[in-house]
Amino acid sequence: MSMIGEYLRVTTTELDRVIQAPHWASDFVEEVQDTEEESEPAPVDARHFSTYKTWDMLRFLLARAEFPVNVIHGEEPFAEDEDWGYGPARYLRPQRVRLAAEALRATTYAQLISGVDPAELTSAEVYPLGWSEPGSLEWGRSWYDGLTQFFEAAARADDAMLVWLD
Repeated sequence: MSMIGEYLRVTTTELDRVIQAPHWASDFVEEVQDTEEESEPAPVDARHFSTYKTWDMLRFLLARAEFPVNVIHGEEPFAEDEDWGYGPARYLRPQRVRLAAEALRATTYAQLISGVDPAELTSAEVYPLGWSEPGSLEWGRSWYDGLTQFFEAAARADDAMLVWLD
């Protein structure tokens, strides 16, 4: 089984409903995922985004850069009794999404990996391992760029964000 970083943009009205009725959220997420699976929208047009298996690599790099928002795990839990995969589902309020979007835009992927030795990821047991492969640090670039675009679009729309590992 793989661990996949997942995101869903939600309006503030939808976020209120998620907080009040977490069981509704999982059905809503599945509906959006099914719809977008067919159309495969670009990150700027999508409501759902996945960082695939790069979530832990990005967590490591963002923590190393002292990133101001936890965009990998979210910040506020909402479905502690619901099964969302690995760990609790969390959310980011619109103001935290805006801060994250600004920080993602200001931090290039080249800056994130600057000075990083792949052996650091191996010794930190960063999922999914295999960091000794040539070019392994480049693997996360497109996922980071997509995440940046996704957060920027959410910030422009004043959306909140659901975050979970599946």
